[in-house]
Amino acid sequence: MASSAGYIIASSCKDIIEDQHWLTCSYIMFAVPYFVYDIYAMFMCYWYKLQVKGHEEATAAPQHMSSALTSYLRREFLMVLHHVVMVTVCFPVSVFWRQGKGDYFQGIMFMAELSTPSVCLGKILIQYKQQHTLLHKVNGALMLITFFICRVLLFPYLYYVYGRYASIPFHMVPLSVPWHCNLGAALLMAPQLYWFSLICRGALRLFMGTSRSQRPHASTAAAKEQQTDGNALPQPSNGYSARPTDHCHSNKM
Repeated sequence: MASSAGYIIASSCKDIIEDQHWLTCSYIMFAVPYFVYDIYAMFMCYWYKLQVKGHEEATAAPQHMSSALTSYLRREFLMVLHHVVMVTVCFPVSVFWRQGKGDYFQGIMFMAELSTPSVCLGKILIQYKQQHTLLHKVNGALMLITFFICRVLLFPYLYYVYGRYASIPFHMVPLSVPWHCNLGAALLMAPQLYWFSLICRGALRLFMGTSRSQRPHASTAAAKEQQTDGNALPQPSNGYSARPTDHCHSNKM
């Protein structure tokens, strides 16, 4: 939905600075409650996963809501911070501070969500222990490509487009725009680079044969993992993980 809205907005703006589209602010107003709800939904998924009877990691997981909340915030700090910033910073900046300028850039930012379907599918395949399938490998390659294009190259592209609009060489654009624009772009790009690094690590394990992404062999694999990591917790709900476990070799982006 965000990608569709972004395409409509970007394709409708001939002047990338002055042209406006009614869908820009309307979609932002629609998306803000989603970010608030998503924080709650991710925590509830985490909480109920801890309560599943017989869960292989239940003994190491916190059993009280307060301790579970603390554990959740530690594991999902970057994702929660991302959502909080979207609501408390990006929302007022996009709706009020811009004063109706730059709807084209806002539309391009929405199109970053083109990478989300492959990220979500990867998470689903991991949950269903389908890491050994061809679909998982194809989706992993697609996720790597779409995430790089839609979330990493996105920011250089925005500078490139503005450079063409203002007849400024690409390398001079950062020196020509207000400092807060550079700061905002850097803060938004930083987590994308971090998540992309995790995706690359997962892709290396997947395609170079160093991962153990095969169908588990009953309880022995789980017992071995419990021995090697006594503080194991359920996989982060966003699908990202820096630890090379059996279940976390791909990304939610």
